[in-house]
Amino acid sequence: MVNPAYVIAGSEATGGAGIQADLKTFQQLGVFGVGTLTCIVSFDPKAGWAHRFVPVDPEVIADQIEAATATYELEVVKIGMLGTPATIDVVGKALAEQSFRHVVLDPVLICKGQEPGAALDTDNALRERVLPHATVVTPNMFETKTLSGMDVIETVDDLVEAARRIHHLGPQYVLAKGGVELPGDDAVDVLFDGVEPHVFSVPKVGEERVSGAGCTLAAAVAAELAKGAEVFDAVATAKDMVTAAIEGRLTARTPFDVVWQGAYTG
Repeated sequence: MVNPAYVIAGSEATGGAGIQADLKTFQQLGVFGVGTLTCIVSFDPKAGWAHRFVPVDPEVIADQIEAATATYELEVVKIGMLGTPATIDVVGKALAEQSFRHVVLDPVLICKGQEPGAALDTDNALRERVLPHATVVTPNMFETKTLSGMDVIETVDDLVEAARRIHHLGPQYVLAKGGVELPGDDAVDVLFDGVEPHVFSVPKVGEERVSGAGCTLAAAVAAELAKGAEVFDAVATAKDMVTAAIEGRLTARTPFDVVWQGAYTG
């Protein structure tokens, strides 16, 4: 029997990240992907590949959620780019009303197409309306610093402390990602369950960030949870998948490479 997994996220027009990456990840891990679109992000090749951000109308988002949850028994949802306080209100209401077994939150705090004031409003709304519902939250280094209030994270111990602080905001588990930005030869992620930190560490694949890695990691955690895995095991599989996806990355005309989920064979 194939299990469904649900994603609420934005579209990224190049196909390297966003809901496109999420659905590819679900497919590769053997779950049936269902998606609700929150916004459209398209890079502008004529302006240094800057972000162009267009939100989906909140009523349309609500309609999509209604249709998806009425059609399938959706127990696990991954939440990615939301983008506006109005969108967060709709999604927060759905999380309060639906009895999801697991919520995996990739806390996309800013989009470069937003004004700073709007980004701050979105950050605050995300913390208040969505973060407390999360089974697992998967912040990257910037998001980890922002959510933890720490200006500097330079060691694994720092990353553990940041995860502890984020845990106090309400999620059951924090997966703080060091990635290429944490100094050292290894890509280190810390999973904190409120008691014990667990360190996942593999050698870095290059020194540059690869588009779609964060989306893929969170989506892989959601897919494995939908299949019945425990959180630790889901994170371990997700880490393996992202490492393979980075190793098999696709070079494009953009200033960055993109992950290839098909490189992971389990």
